[in-house]
Amino acid sequence: MSAPATAQIKTFRPDGTLAVSAPLAVERPESADWNRVCDVLVIGFGAAGAATAIRAREAGAEVLIVDRFFGGGASAKSGGVVYAGGGTPHQIAAGYDDTPEAMAAYLQREVGDAVSPATVQKFSRDSVGLLAWLERMGASFNSSAPPPKTSYPRDGIYLYYSGNEGLDDYAAVAKPAPRGHRMVDKGLSGKALFAVLRRRVESLSIPTLNQSSVRRLITDGSGTVLGAEVAQLLPGSPAAKKHARLIRWAENVHNFAPGLADKWRAEATALELAEAKVLRVRAKRGVVLATGGFIFNRPMVAEHAPKYLKTMRLGATGCDGSGIRLGVSVGGVAARMDRVSAWRFINPPLPWAKALAVNAKGERFCNEQSYGAKLGVEMCEHHEGRAWLILDARLRKQAIREALFGRLWAFQSIPALILMWRSPKAATVEQLAERMGMPPAALRNTIETYNAAANGGVDAFHKSASMMQPLTTGPFWALDISASNKTFPCPAITLGGLKVDEASGAVLGAGGAAIPGLYAAGRAAVGLASNYYVSGLSLADCLWSGQRAAQSLSIKI
Repeated sequence: MSAPATAQIKTFRPDGTLAVSAPLAVERPESADWNRVCDVLVIGFGAAGAATAIRAREAGAEVLIVDRFFGGGASAKSGGVVYAGGGTPHQIAAGYDDTPEAMAAYLQREVGDAVSPATVQKFSRDSVGLLAWLERMGASFNSSAPPPKTSYPRDGIYLYYSGNEGLDDYAAVAKPAPRGHRMVDKGLSGKALFAVLRRRVESLSIPTLNQSSVRRLITDGSGTVLGAEVAQLLPGSPAAKKHARLIRWAENVHNFAPGLADKWRAEATALELAEAKVLRVRAKRGVVLATGGFIFNRPMVAEHAPKYLKTMRLGATGCDGSGIRLGVSVGGVAARMDRVSAWRFINPPLPWAKALAVNAKGERFCNEQSYGAKLGVEMCEHHEGRAWLILDARLRKQAIREALFGRLWAFQSIPALILMWRSPKAATVEQLAERMGMPPAALRNTIETYNAAANGGVDAFHKSASMMQPLTTGPFWALDISASNKTFPCPAITLGGLKVDEASGAVLGAGGAAIPGLYAAGRAAVGLASNYYVSGLSLADCLWSGQRAAQSLSIKI
């Protein structure tokens, strides 16, 4: 059967984000000319897509994966941390007595009402098996003793506290245990973890269509999703080679030249529109949307989460909300779209976490010991994304020493040193406040209150006594940790997505009924990480929700 000559969509924005069309409606499956037929069509080849494809294929389904680029997505660029607990072998080997009940009690505070308590409990019970599943495929974890709280541990440390478990008010709910399981590898481990998933996909002979985008689903007269139109660049063609080159360049420069990266993305998208050929793919059992979040789609961020527009986009080019938009196009409902994780990490260096964070009014607004995503969200949600970290001479000296000699990652130490070097200082607190445009009396009162708590008093923000140090030794510095600071960027990912049935992963419509033939997983769906984020929870949720969708589809096979 011949396919239409070009893709259906003819418009895109300057950042290269494609639009999504209304679904193609056919009377019944036999009414359409199909170029390919499979049981399960997986759209997106990151951790969620890979987990879906692997589990479905192991259950006997014929699976086809479609990815706009070459797989990996944000998962491959991540730290490769999988949030798991309840008594993993690595926790036990390190001497930690964790239980699924303790894990669920802690997670419930982070998850809130994003999913039901029953789902939190099931994930907590399943997490030991999730980690074992990865290890059977070749992933490696170990039980190195955890270091002090950090944003990302150095090489050699692969088990650590990756959230707020150790904070006093959280520890009162559940016994603390390290649940951040980082895959053993040098540097950021996400690439190695995804390589394990890719190898398993290849060993199962699951076909993958690279450089192939989906911008329209296909439904029948009853609204059942039958498949999708896939616009593919001809493998090995000049257009495909140039497209790959442009996207590689864009990904490589995005963090320090996002405007140039967007220019290359737009050029790559123009190639897709001009050269891609459309294939109609029939998915007999269902379509799974696993395309990630929407942080790279600035109009979507502006519409749903405008408080986070000044943050740095974290992830990959494919995080443009295409899966969410596809789901909505057939009646799916998107929820929690205002939920974003903004990462304002102030540890390491550890002395920074002993300092004082204030807003533009000179008022303290958080427990500085908190996980960076908690601090970042508080800053963006309630303080216009503006905040400063107040250090005295003694704390600054300690922080410089750790940044220089503490074996930190370059992405941790270099921005910290630059920020401390370039930040304004003053001999007195009042002079510093005047330099920063803050009310001097307010900043002085904030520091005096903090110092009193650090000297044995009660801290209103429940900060651990060991993480408090009085600010008494001038001069004083104000480090700009605002979301808009390009020198010290505040990365962010989106957490909202399509509402799904928590037992099956099926996409839900406005009335709460499942849309037949359509599922979602990972950040394209509302899930465990759709309220607050802790390191490893999104990746674990991608894997777990992908398995869930595959299990539901496998029952039908």
